Amino acid sequence: MNEDQGENTTLPRLVVGEVRWDLEIRVRTFRHTQLVLAGVPDQCLYVPGCLRRQVLKWGHASWLAYHPGVSQTLAMTAFTCDYFGNTKMPSLFKEGDIMLGGIFPVYFKEVINISTYETKPPDSVVCEGSALQAALALASGLEDLSSISHCPPAVSALIAESGSSQSIAVAGTLGPFQLPIVSYFSACACLSDRVKYPTFFRTVSSDSFQAKALAALMRHFDWQWIGIIQSDNDYGQNGIHGFTEEVKKFGVCIAFVAKFLRTYSLEKTLNVVEIIKQSTVKVILAYVPEGDFYYLMTEIVKQNITGIQWLSSDAWITAARPSTPEMYQAFGGALGFVGRKMAIPTLKPFLTNISPYKDPSAFVRDFWEIMVTEQLRRVHFMNQFGDNVFFDENGNPPAYYDLINWQLTNGQVPTSLCSSVCPTGTRKAQIKGRPTCCFDCVPCDDGTITNSTAECSPCPQEYWSNDRKDTCIPKTTEFLTYQEPIGIAVTVVSLVGSGLSLATLMVYIRYRETPVIKASNSELSCFLLFSLLLCFLSPLTFIGRPTVWTCMLRHTAFGVTFALCISSVLGKTIVVVTAFKATFPGNNAATKFGPSQQRIIVCSCTVIQIIICVLWLRLNPPFPDMVFRYSNKKIVLECNPGSEAAFYAVLGYIGLLAITCLVLAFLARKLPDNFNEAKFITFSMLIFCAVWITFIPVYISSPGKFTVAAETFAILASALGLLICIFAPKCYIILIKPEKNTKRQVMGKIRT
Repeated sequence: MNEDQGENTTLPRLVVGEVRWDLEIRVRTFRHTQLVLAGVPDQCLYVPGCLRRQVLKWGHASWLAYHPGVSQTLAMTAFTCDYFGNTKMPSLFKEGDIMLGGIFPVYFKEVINISTYETKPPDSVVCEGSALQAALALASGLEDLSSISHCPPAVSALIAESGSSQSIAVAGTLGPFQLPIVSYFSACACLSDRVKYPTFFRTVSSDSFQAKALAALMRHFDWQWIGIIQSDNDYGQNGIHGFTEEVKKFGVCIAFVAKFLRTYSLEKTLNVVEIIKQSTVKVILAYVPEGDFYYLMTEIVKQNITGIQWLSSDAWITAARPSTPEMYQAFGGALGFVGRKMAIPTLKPFLTNISPYKDPSAFVRDFWEIMVTEQLRRVHFMNQFGDNVFFDENGNPPAYYDLINWQLTNGQVPTSLCSSVCPTGTRKAQIKGRPTCCFDCVPCDDGTITNSTAECSPCPQEYWSNDRKDTCIPKTTEFLTYQEPIGIAVTVVSLVGSGLSLATLMVYIRYRETPVIKASNSELSCFLLFSLLLCFLSPLTFIGRPTVWTCMLRHTAFGVTFALCISSVLGKTIVVVTAFKATFPGNNAATKFGPSQQRIIVCSCTVIQIIICVLWLRLNPPFPDMVFRYSNKKIVLECNPGSEAAFYAVLGYIGLLAITCLVLAFLARKLPDNFNEAKFITFSMLIFCAVWITFIPVYISSPGKFTVAAETFAILASALGLLICIFAPKCYIILIKPEKNTKRQVMGKIRT
């Protein structure tokens, strides 16, 4: 070797013979008992973990290697740092045919001060780092267990860890090595991911099942407004994520989500307490391990925060430390699920017989047959308590929970709502910017009632809401009846008019041979009186509940009777005109317009109206109808004309006859006074036309039964106008002034 080459020069390879060092022999001897990383090249020697530090020191300290990093390594070892001690972990070891590892927290130790590492820090507490250190030590061999020249073999399976965060670190690191890991208390649902943690199993239920159970508890007690406190780690974050997804299905609203760890400062702890004090929730879920939540519980008790229903995950509801009378004043009545627990009959004798002075052969060798991944996936048996033991495709066991309730005496179930349940007759009105569970209660609109979803639903068309808005009641029906004042008035006028018409007819029959009756054409007068009798009776068909027959009868009867009435008046008017013209010499008009012609005029004019009514009834007849537009609380029962065109055709035809009569009577108004019946016909037609012209806008604008009332009064008014104007003067002469009922008086003319 050339000294000038320096320490960083690598000598060319020169094989002078096979040289083995004792350290190499140890490496080659025990490498088969270690967990070997997959993919190690054949030409490379895998160094067991318990020998790596020694190999590294030997390699860097050997001048035969002439490794380029020698100077750097020596410089690092010469750096002014001193070791205050090793990070040895307490452990037990017993060699056997099948090696199983286990990581168990024995006690919790609270560290008050923060180490500056100027002196030896206290022993490590349970955390992800310590769990990973222990797991790697078990997987590669415990180098510090013995000072002998061999290291213990690596384990075939690992029982670890209690906390979910620790299990995530261990399973994520050792999973690629296909080392089975069985946890006895890690419940995080995230560990069911077979891609990240392919060899992870557990003997406790996944938190996904607990999330469903807690959500079902919310639904059972109808808690819709809750708060959440979660641990600020994987356990809390994953657990609350699953719980939130479940309760959203039931419409539960979350007021706040506060995070907490025992390492939080006092200021952050007080902030969490302040959130609880300011909130209106009455139910809070604490998804925090007992080791963390105990410190927050202490502060809650200190500030005397009571009246809250606490819900617990399985992490603290059965823990011994918070189960004290002091805690009960704030946490009494707490509810929580916990995995089913049963006493192991042989566990107590086993634990009491363990002694450091005895041989550690108390471990039962055949307790484990083999601990490999494939065998664990096929495990399925029934234990001595009758429970099936197996792992599903995600490495989870069957879910069993016991519901724990902190109670000294029987307590009442509290309610937890952001807004109270809306009373009957009101609906939810969402408050802008607030969760869906926070709302105002607004009265339902008229015609709607509260349904099962606290929303207002409309009543059917024939129904209306009651005053409390909780039931739909039938709407009141409205139609013209005989008991109400309008119905009574119509009935009385109708009967009076009919009586007057009948009485007048009897008078005309009784005095038919008198000059006054003969001069006014007794036959047409009787036709007219009979038609007026029918006109007075027709309004009675408008009173009462509409039916199919009454609806068809009321309009057609009205149309035909008034057509007969006006036709008779038209005949009388023509008789008056022709009679006046017959007084002129050589005029034989009276002989051409005799009784036969008069009957033809009356019948033909009436038949036209009958044809219109028959077509109306045949094509689109009137029918009873329910009208809702007039009032929300009432149903107006009326007769729908069916065809509006037919209805106005009937009215129009009557109006045409009336106008014809009016024109003819107006032309004959200057006849001699004693014989001037045309003057009375003119007055009657003026009244008739005025009534029906007024009726049309009233009929269109009147609501409900007042439309029917308007039509009946129009019929009665026009009929009374005809009866009084045409027949009252004749009856006056016949009954009151019989001395004027002579031919001379009738045929006499006024002297000029």
